[in-house]
Amino acid sequence: MKKHGMLNSHIDKVLADLGHTDLIAIADAGLPVPDGVPKIDLSLTAGVPAFQDVTSLVAGEMEVEKVIAASEIKDANPENASFLESYFSERTIEYMPHEEFKRLTQKAKAVIRTGEMTPYANCILQAGVIF
Repeated sequence: MKKHGMLNSHIDKVLADLGHTDLIAIADAGLPVPDGVPKIDLSLTAGVPAFQDVTSLVAGEMEVEKVIAASEIKDANPENASFLESYFSERTIEYMPHEEFKRLTQKAKAVIRTGEMTPYANCILQAGVIF
């Protein structure tokens, strides 16, 4: 058994397989997952686990080059927008319309579904390199 770090074997496998510019999505409970994109469903009940918890844990296990979020998060969900701006303050955050964001999830290596029940609580993490 692993002593520390990511214990979820499905997430750990996706993270280990990421290459430069690969995408992984962290999603609220309502974001549609495109056909063919693996879904890692962590949702237990409304709000559990939370978007911020899952995002910070996954991001802590990978080199994040860029974060992508729906532009609607700024007005509809200022708490989670502020979290992204604060947590990723040293990274580029790209905003795009939600419909475009949903299309981009088709390129994700996986979508990790949380129990988050607030609007637009989604992000895509783009993998960087550690050298």
